[in-house]
Amino acid sequence: MANQSGSIYGLTILSPIKSRQPQEAISPSLAIRRCLRCMAQHEVSPFAKVSSTHMARLVVMDDVVYEGSPSCEEHLQAKYLVFESNFDGDLDTYLRRLATEAAAEVECVWQHCDGFPGVRDVNRFVEYMKKCQIETTFFFADVNDKTVQEALRALQTQSAVAAFIEKNQGKPPEELMREFVQFVRLLGEALAPKPGTGPKREFSDE
Repeated sequence: MANQSGSIYGLTILSPIKSRQPQEAISPSLAIRRCLRCMAQHEVSPFAKVSSTHMARLVVMDDVVYEGSPSCEEHLQAKYLVFESNFDGDLDTYLRRLATEAAAEVECVWQHCDGFPGVRDVNRFVEYMKKCQIETTFFFADVNDKTVQEALRALQTQSAVAAFIEKNQGKPPEELMREFVQFVRLLGEALAPKPGTGPKREFSDE
C-alpha cells in the first residue's frame, strides 16, 4: 500500500514557501532556516512531543539539481519546505497531534508557506497538509510492526545486555548467575526511554 510499510506510515509533504516582499528584512526561506536551526532536539524536540514519531526531517529545497545530459534543465517556480516523517497510526491523528502538541514549532515554520491557515483551526490545518502531501511510494522503515515505545524498549534491552556482558565477562558461574538475576530484575523495573532519548546501558540499585 502506498505510504505504508507494515504499521508505519511514511509521510512526505512539500509546502511552497512564500516569495520575499520588498518590505521584508529577510526572505521567508531564511526565516524558516532560522526556525529550524533554533528548534529543540532530542527529548524536548517537537517530534518527541508527538510520541508516535519514529523519525522526521525538515529541509528547505531551493531548487532541483540539474544532473546533466540527457535530462533537460528544469527549475522550481518557488522554494519548498520538505517535511518527511515515519510514524505509528493514521495520518489524520498524526496531523492533529502536530497541530496541538507541537503547535508553536509548527506555526514558527509553516507560517512562511503559501496558504498556511495556522493551527488554531485543526481541521483546516489537516486539510492544508493533505493538499501539500505527495505519495510516498518507497521509503525506509527501520521497523514494520513495532511502535515507537516497543522499539525504544528493544533498543534499551539490547544496549543493557551488551553492557552486562562487557562488565561481567570472566566471572565465575555462581557470581555471574547472581549478577544476571539482579540484572533481569532491574531491567524489568526500568522505565522505557522517552522518545528522543537514548537507551540506558547499565542498571544498578544505586
